[in-house]
Amino acid sequence: MIIVIRTQYMENYGAHNWDGKGVCPQYWKYKGGSEYKVRNIPSDIDTYPSIVGMVSRDVARDDDYCREYVLEWFVEADDYMSWFEKSQLEQDGSITYGEPETDYHTLTEGICGKQSS
Repeated sequence: MIIVIRTQYMENYGAHNWDGKGVCPQYWKYKGGSEYKVRNIPSDIDTYPSIVGMVSRDVARDDDYCREYVLEWFVEADDYMSWFEKSQLEQDGSITYGEPETDYHTLTEGICGKQSS
């Protein structure tokens, strides 16, 4: 099973011509987002929110130029594909630009390693 973490990305068009002085003009536009996948989730795990939190800390961004934040997350089967991946497969016959993904063990390796040392 995998955890899918859906994000929203926004760009501040007001910052395009900003000279960096004073307050940055605010003109935010929604620009889509991504579906980050965490693969190989153990079946006995019950701490999905902590996994989502780990990924969120890596992908979240909020500055004068852009923002990205978690909209929602959900658990899916291993063969889950986002609409973006499905459309590539349907139109091109292959997925050239897959959604970002990581493995559960890779994600938690540093945390577990720190606890055991």
